[in-house]
Order: sequence, then C-alpha cells, then structure tokens
Amino acid sequence: MRGRNALFPFRRDPMTFRLTSRRAYALGFLICLGLLGFALYLQHYEQQDPCPLCILQRIVFIVLAVVFLIAALHGPGRLGSAIYGSALFVVAAVGATLAARHVWLQHLPPRQVPECGPGLEYLLKKLPLGQVLEKVFKGSGECAEVGWRFLSLSIAEWSLLWFIVLGLSAVLIAAYVARHPA
Repeated sequence: MRGRNALFPFRRDPMTFRLTSRRAYALGFLICLGLLGFALYLQHYEQQDPCPLCILQRIVFIVLAVVFLIAALHGPGRLGSAIYGSALFVVAAVGATLAARHVWLQHLPPRQVPECGPGLEYLLKKLPLGQVLEKVFKGSGECAEVGWRFLSLSIAEWSLLWFIVLGLSAVLIAAYVARHPA
C-alpha cells in the first residue's frame, strides 16, 4: 500500500485548496467570460439588443478578461501583481464609470431622457473616435430603456456591481500576493 494520499502525491491533504495568484486571476477571467456569454445570450435569445453604452461596457469586460488571462498565465510575483492589479483596477473603474452613467440615464424622468440617435456603427463611420465617445457617453433614448431585470436590478446595474467587484478583487489579489509571496 502506497499510503492514503497515493492519488494526490503533490499535496499533503487532498481537501486543502491553496489560493494562488494564477487561480485568482483565472477566476476573474472566467467571471468576465461568463458575463460576456450571458450578455450574448440576452442579445441573441432574449432579443435584448445592446445600446451603445452596453457595447462599450462589453468592450471593457473583454479588456478585463484579456488582462486577467495574461495575469493568470504569467503567475506574477509582488511587482507583477501590483502592476496587473493597478491595470485591472483602472480598466474596471472605466467600466464602472460607463455603467454608472448608464444607470443614471435609466433613472431619469421620461421628459429628461435624451433623444434616440444614430447607431454606434453609423457614428463610427461618420465621426472621429473622440466625438463618437462623447456622443455615446451623453447617452440616447435607447440607453435609458430597461428591458431586463434580475433581483430588481437592470443589466446596467449588474454591470456596475460586477465592475466594482472585479476592480476590488484585482486590488485584493495584489495585496494577497504582497503578503504571501510564492
């Protein structure tokens, strides 16, 4: 008999789980993928077409996913985790700003909702990027519509919540790595 841990020669106790920066960053990556997958489900199966602010928030989730994936593959030490944590926090803050603006537009009284404008694709063809971002950030009538809710929160409110969670988790990962070097 080779011992009770013969199936797990790399661990002393098969029931223990050691948090590593790679696992934490991989979890962030998987969360971003899940959120993007659910957004695509809502778009294609629930006919919830994204407004321009939704599209920008998706782009931010994609950037977060890419940075989380790179960090997970890299498995950084103290300095790397500080850099990844800072980058992820800044990107998540940009996403939270977009989502907060979106939430604000959704809570405007009907008379103050901006008029619907041209779609994002048209704006990108006709205007410079700076003007496109300015018009999208101002919002339009379609950005003020709430078509889906879960636990009484709209998609924009859930996005805001997840941007905050992901940004703070990136900072916590960096702090954990600083205190528990590999």
